[in-house]
Amino acid sequence: MSTAWLGLGSNINAEAHIRAALIELGKQFESIELSPVYSSPAVGFDGDDFINLVARVETDMSPLELRKYLRDLEDRYGRKRDAPKFSDRSLDIDILLYDDLVLLSPVLEIPRAEITRFAHVLKPLAELDPDLIHPTQRRNMGDIWHSSGLSDADLKPVAAEGFPLWRH
Repeated sequence: MSTAWLGLGSNINAEAHIRAALIELGKQFESIELSPVYSSPAVGFDGDDFINLVARVETDMSPLELRKYLRDLEDRYGRKRDAPKFSDRSLDIDILLYDDLVLLSPVLEIPRAEITRFAHVLKPLAELDPDLIHPTQRRNMGDIWHSSGLSDADLKPVAAEGFPLWRH
């Protein structure tokens, strides 16, 4: 069994899409733990606010199998593959980390660079697993968050009651 950390986000009917994704993940994975949920402004384009969180799952899927499963899930909920990188998303699920794997391939980058670039990724990850060691930086997520210089001023907590499988 391996552990994967997934970044989830949506800004199109966001609460419904995130809820649906969490239900699907709960059916697929025996163990799932969630970070706090935040809303934050769109990055790189003008759009509705996103809802973001991080999920930790236990899986026997390989990283590429997991990527395929997540892409299929995104597609079922209306993800448009021909949209620009920074655009509205019905559902976006990225593999942030997979055990302590470091992988750079044409289709998959682990750890995701977004971990240290965006507060809406790093803060929930650091809250979920502050002692988790980043596989290339060799520091824990709590320390990375506190020394990142990223601001959480635009992150607004979203009430947990609205989301299934809320465990932390």
